[in-house]
Amino acid sequence: MTKMDNTSRRSFLQKAGLASLALPLGGYQLLNATPLPGKQPLRKLSLEGSTNAIGKHKIGIFSKALQWTEINQMADMVAEAGFDGIDLTVRPGGHVEPERAKDDLPKYAEAMKKVGKEIVMITTAIESADEPHATDILQTASMLGIRYYRMGWYKYDAQKSVADNLSFYANKMKPLAALNKANNIWGGYQNIAGANVGSPIWDITQILKQLNSPWLGSQYDIRHAFVEGANSWTLGFEQLIPYIKTTVLKDFYWGKSNGKWEIVNVPMGEGMVDFKTYFDKMKVLAPDMPISVHQEYDLGGAELGQVKANITEAQMVIVMKKEMAFVKDNL
Repeated sequence: MTKMDNTSRRSFLQKAGLASLALPLGGYQLLNATPLPGKQPLRKLSLEGSTNAIGKHKIGIFSKALQWTEINQMADMVAEAGFDGIDLTVRPGGHVEPERAKDDLPKYAEAMKKVGKEIVMITTAIESADEPHATDILQTASMLGIRYYRMGWYKYDAQKSVADNLSFYANKMKPLAALNKANNIWGGYQNIAGANVGSPIWDITQILKQLNSPWLGSQYDIRHAFVEGANSWTLGFEQLIPYIKTTVLKDFYWGKSNGKWEIVNVPMGEGMVDFKTYFDKMKVLAPDMPISVHQEYDLGGAELGQVKANITEAQMVIVMKKEMAFVKDNL
């Protein structure tokens, strides 16, 4: 894609983006599954992006789906879509490689600042305090005023009991919590569907209870919680309330593809996640808790973090505006 300067790019997005509202994102089909019967957005959506946080929550778009953009292009798109900033990937294969954090993270912060936005949080692969680049990443983020990050995921050791696994990881987190405190930055462990640590919610709750540190808690992902506990997710949420530092918003439903049930990722409001209940329950969480909006549905490869994606800049901004509008209209 030919790179445009910031002024011409904004003008292009305003004109081309609005002119493209009636155009489908050609070829982006979801597993050949039909839409979820009877599922409607909570309220009528507006495509007007807001430049203000929802209440005190700052809303960041997860940069994984923008891996194909360059630094100033991404900043312009975030501003055009109305987000408060970005949830920036600072991990292997992300926008910022861990070994480049000291040099490159400030460049992204400056690009966001130029358009009146910020890095709301960062997503890392950090699992322990003593791994390479962990200190550099957290120190640099802190100096830039970034106060939240997501850490990496843990796997169960099949040779140990569940209880022993939980104790092991609680102890492993202690030096990381201390590093967070030293740098005035909060870490969050994301619950993710599957059979890893944190998938069933209760296990990460036990780890965090054993850890007992305000500097390391939960990045609560309602989509993954709903996958694993469609009828019981509220119970897990209640247990995690004291530990939730940040939250992730995204949606899905179960659909059949070639006779097999599979998860179909869709835009917010088009799937099974009970956002009405979740947004209501979020009222008990910290009023300044940042929010990350993820896009895992078909976006021509962008959703996979590909550096070359079959989607245009204007199309992507339209999709981003719709997600921001959903949060704005319903939270």
